[in-house]
Amino acid sequence: MLRDPMLRDNDGPERQVEKLRRINQVLIDRIDRLEESRGSAWSMFQAAVALEQEVMVRTRDLERALADLSQRNRELAVARASAEEANRSKTRFLRAASHDLLQPLSAARLFLSMLTDTPMSDLQAELTSRLSGAFESVEQLMHAVLDISRLDSQRIEFHRQPVPLGDLFRRLAVEFAPLAEAKGLRLSFVPTDAVVESDPVFLRRIAQNLVSNAIKYTHKGGVVVGARRRGDLCWLCVYDTGVGIPAVDRNRIFDEFQRLSQDAGTPGMGLGLSIVRRACAKLDHPIRLDSEAMRGTVFRVGLPLVNGDPAGPSARPDNTALPLRGRVALVVENDPGMRRGYEMILRDRLGMVARVTGGTAEALATMGDDPPDVILADYNLENGDTGVDAVRALRRAVGQAIPAVMITAHRDPRIARSCADMGVHLMEKPVRPAELAEILGGILA
Repeated sequence: MLRDPMLRDNDGPERQVEKLRRINQVLIDRIDRLEESRGSAWSMFQAAVALEQEVMVRTRDLERALADLSQRNRELAVARASAEEANRSKTRFLRAASHDLLQPLSAARLFLSMLTDTPMSDLQAELTSRLSGAFESVEQLMHAVLDISRLDSQRIEFHRQPVPLGDLFRRLAVEFAPLAEAKGLRLSFVPTDAVVESDPVFLRRIAQNLVSNAIKYTHKGGVVVGARRRGDLCWLCVYDTGVGIPAVDRNRIFDEFQRLSQDAGTPGMGLGLSIVRRACAKLDHPIRLDSEAMRGTVFRVGLPLVNGDPAGPSARPDNTALPLRGRVALVVENDPGMRRGYEMILRDRLGMVARVTGGTAEALATMGDDPPDVILADYNLENGDTGVDAVRALRRAVGQAIPAVMITAHRDPRIARSCADMGVHLMEKPVRPAELAEILGGILA
């Protein structure tokens, strides 16, 4: 290896040739490196230009996508507003139609109830029973549709207030005793004086659906309804000795149109438990389910206890046994069929004196100076007149708070609040004669 690459005069020809070759190689290597460096820079320059063009293209694509997204958002907002308005319109329609739909059902139930009290042949009794079952199915379906519509509404209001479970149990016992008896089942309600906080209308719907469901899927044995205190909650419990619910079905049974049994002899549309779940979720009432196949099921709903709730069984008497004979009931109802139905039930079945009127003015004229023992008023009357107006006017005319029952097909929290403020009992249509008798017995106790 040459240590001195510089040419010197005293170098021999071979040495000079070797040094020149070395110098030439160094120069060639330097030129190669310069070329490589310049090529790399050129490549980087070309890549930067290509990248900038790609960024410009992607930026334009992003701008178009953002503009399209903005347009889609505007369209979605319009569609959402239309859907919300359609839902509100549906709710308003159902609320308005419910009175007109339930009114003839109420009248038919009253007349059918009176028909069952008359002597009939076996064929007539069977036809009457089947008619009653058909009316019951239509009523349940209508209530289910109205309940789901209300529970799906974003503007739903609840009227939370203290609810005595003992009173609720007594009303449920009157309502479901015939159904349980027809299936040969024992239906028991454990006495309680627990007072919970809930919406009384929806709490009753929850309990009705649970009891109805228990009776529906129980073929022998019975159903027991009770209340258990656990800390700050009182658990409403519905036990049955029915077919039970397999573990794989315990989630789907809370969906719409889901039935545990496909037996054609088991009535129902599979909406009851869906309403229970929706109502409990809206009211913040926890719900629990325990079941064993072919051994039975228990549903539990957790309800907040009202402060100062006493313990021990209720000592309130059975209102259905209280005498109503000879008591005067003033009926304010604009529908002729309902007026006639009330008159027949109150007079012929309960032995009361029925004064039937069509509105506030007629009720005031009929009452005169002789106030009735109780007022039965339909909420929807003619020409803007309401049952609330009628009760207030009648009480004002006599200067005393006459006991009253407000009967309505509208599940409006404003109506519930007005009735609560006035101390008026609220009853839903269709009217059940046995339930009406129980309520009147409690009011006139």
